[in-house]
Parts: sequence; C-alpha cells; structure tokens
Amino acid sequence: MISATRLEAASAAVNVLSNRTEVTDWAARYFGQWWNASAVEASSVCAGPVLLADVDPTEYAELTLRVHDGRHTEEVEYARHRMLVARDGEDIIATSPDESIGYRCTPSTGHLVLSGVGVMELSLAAARLAREVVRGQLLREGWAVLHASAVVRPEDGATLLAFEGKGAGKTTTALLLASAGWQLLANDRVLTRPTGERDVEVVPWPSAAALGWGAAARAHLQEGGTFHPTQHDAVTDAVLAGDFTPLWEDDRPRERKVQVWPDQFPDLFGVDLASGGHAAGLLFLLVEAEGSPHISDVTHVHKLSDADFMSGATEDRYPDVFELAHGTDGGGRRSARDEVSARLAALPHLRVRLSHDVSANTAALRKAAEAI
Repeated sequence: MISATRLEAASAAVNVLSNRTEVTDWAARYFGQWWNASAVEASSVCAGPVLLADVDPTEYAELTLRVHDGRHTEEVEYARHRMLVARDGEDIIATSPDESIGYRCTPSTGHLVLSGVGVMELSLAAARLAREVVRGQLLREGWAVLHASAVVRPEDGATLLAFEGKGAGKTTTALLLASAGWQLLANDRVLTRPTGERDVEVVPWPSAAALGWGAAARAHLQEGGTFHPTQHDAVTDAVLAGDFTPLWEDDRPRERKVQVWPDQFPDLFGVDLASGGHAAGLLFLLVEAEGSPHISDVTHVHKLSDADFMSGATEDRYPDVFELAHGTDGGGRRSARDEVSARLAALPHLRVRLSHDVSANTAALRKAAEAI
C-alpha cells in the first residue's frame, strides 16, 4: 500500500510517496503547520516533482553496491552525515552509511528515490529532501533564502526580520515577540522574493526549532510526551531531572537545546505560527549578558551581505548534492539577493541590545516592534 502527501509552498510543490505511512505522515506533520500539506491518492500522482521513500533494504544494498562498483565517487557531508555520491548515466546516486539510505535522483525530471532500512531515518531524510525539492523550485523562480528569524503581525502580515550571527539571539527574539502576540514564521531561515514595486514577500523555511528548556518542556516529557528525534539524549535527561544548566556540544561552541516539532509551538508554548507575510522592518541584534536592553536607530543604511543569505559559502548543511536547484546558489541568484537586499535597505532598521533578563528583553522588543 503506497501513501502520498503533497507539499506546497508559494508556487512550488512536491509529492512524497512511501510504502510506509509513517514517512508520509511525518512529512505532513513537519510541513503542515507552515506550508500546505495534504494527503492525496498515490494513483493520482502522475506529474511534477516526486519523492519516493520506501523501506527497502534490498534496494538500499543494491544502490550502495552500485555506488561502490568502481565509478568515481565524491564524499560530502549532508545534514551532518557522511554521504558518497556518484553518477549513473543522467542519474545521481548516493549512499549514506550512517543512515543506511540509498538515493537515486534524475535532476531533469525532479524524480528522487530513497531506499532505506529504518523508518525514522528514512522519514528524516525524506523530509529534508522534500524541503530541498521545494527550495530548488523557488530558487529557480527568483526567491532567496535569508539567514534570519521572522515574526508576523497577524492583523496585516507585517513581518519583522532579525539578523546577526549564530548565538546572537535570533531565535530568542522571534520567540519572545511570538509570545507577545506576533506569529512565528522562522527561527533561523526565511524564504524571500521581491514582489510588486517595493515589497518583499516572505515564506517559512520549516524546521525543528531549538529552544531553551523550562517547565513546559519538562511537564511534557514527564507526561510521556516526546520532542523531535534530533534532540540529544543529554538534553532529555537534563530536562527530566529539572537541571536547566546549558549543555554544549563536544566538538563546537554550540548549545544543545530542546528540538520542537512545528505543531508543538501552539500546543505546548502558546506560540502561533504564520504561513507568510511581507517584510516591514529589520532588527539587528547584540547580546550583552551584563547590560540592559536598549533600542537605537541604525544611523546608516545597512546593506545585507552574502553572509546574511544561506549558501554553501556561509553555513548550509544541505549542499545541492542532487542538483535540484539546477546550479542556482543555495541562497538564491545574485540578482534576487541584490534586489531583496536593496528593498530591505529601504525599510526601518533598529539596533536592539539584549541581556539575559527575559522580562526586560520582552519589553524592549515590544517597544521595537511598536516603532516599526
């Protein structure tokens, strides 16, 4: 029995099919809160990009053998997993030993096949690549991917974009504003494109967002609930024990956090999600632990740089291994990035200094949002 879920974002779409309903249900849950996800009859899928993800150990083994049959291979890192990639005629084939998944892609048709051993590993991989299929279509149509968090004012769709590097408070800013009546659209990346004469349209980049843990997360786990499976076991253990001391990854200065499914934001944390909006203002963040929150105007036009867009040259965990973007940069075409940057430069800019005082930060961000 084959099940199917259709995912749509703006003008892009992909059909996810599988011989296990867990895979298509996963895609529906992962994308349904931000994009449009709907169950469809597998027999009705006859055109457009298709991602077929089957639990099929035999096919996985055969794809792996084909990758290793003497042809030239390239080793890449994809979503922090080792992947070996090779050519088979017009197709791109690959194997991921860590996940026990084999891949075959025909870039000219957008047809992508995944064959794996474990349901969870296959579900995660199918969701990642379904998102990449959609990104590839949108990039080719003139969209760009910003490295920013975003919140939307529900009354009119006005969207605030928060910038700065990793650990600078983008996710925290978005969540604090979302808890103050705005809607969360993105915690780290956002799809954008110029529209009309001056506007910049924004669409979510669905992801499992990382949160600092607290009482709500602990209560959920104590009641037998779970979070996204990418959450590290050490985080789960600490939350259950009531130990909220920050945990850091072993190989880099990055904090381990609770990994939240999109549909858990409203249910567990009272944060509503947005499915789109239009850029209305920019916040540039600075965190000073011992300081006090402060807002100031940016006295000069802040032109975004390449580092403010997601691409292989900055921090992209999802290189275009299967050529889904047909050569377009992961952050968007140069012309699209330049136009988005120019239009955003004309919007209000505020510099926001944050501290470790949550209440004071929330008050400052409310004031900044009101000013825009």
